[in-house]
Amino acid sequence: MTPHRIVTAPDLAPPVGFAHAVVAAPGHMVHLGGQTAQDHTGAIVGTTMPEQFDQAAANVTAALRAAGARPEHLVSLTIYVTDVPAYRAALTELGPLWRKHFGRHYPAVALIGVQALFDTTALIELVGSAVV
Repeated sequence: MTPHRIVTAPDLAPPVGFAHAVVAAPGHMVHLGGQTAQDHTGAIVGTTMPEQFDQAAANVTAALRAAGARPEHLVSLTIYVTDVPAYRAALTELGPLWRKHFGRHYPAVALIGVQALFDTTALIELVGSAVV
């Protein structure tokens, strides 16, 4: 059972890879801290946007599992990147990685370009909220 309802908005362009709005069902909120491409030692792995997205998304799903949630419980995800054009150029590679970790579940998503992240070698950080 999906813990939310995706709202369609006829006055907006069709969403591709995200939802314009999500209405969360009653439940427990899970707020995830920012997840970068850190491995279990704390080192950033990967040098490309897809490599780092893969690890960051794996970290999101691990954090969700630790909180008793699953990827389909995500209601929002904010993606911070240090290079928006590089993210856009990698979309063909990022799509399969999204499906690997989140399936065909698309929460409300925002992509935000930032000058830098806390770890200077991080290219991407994922911050999400879920309802269980």
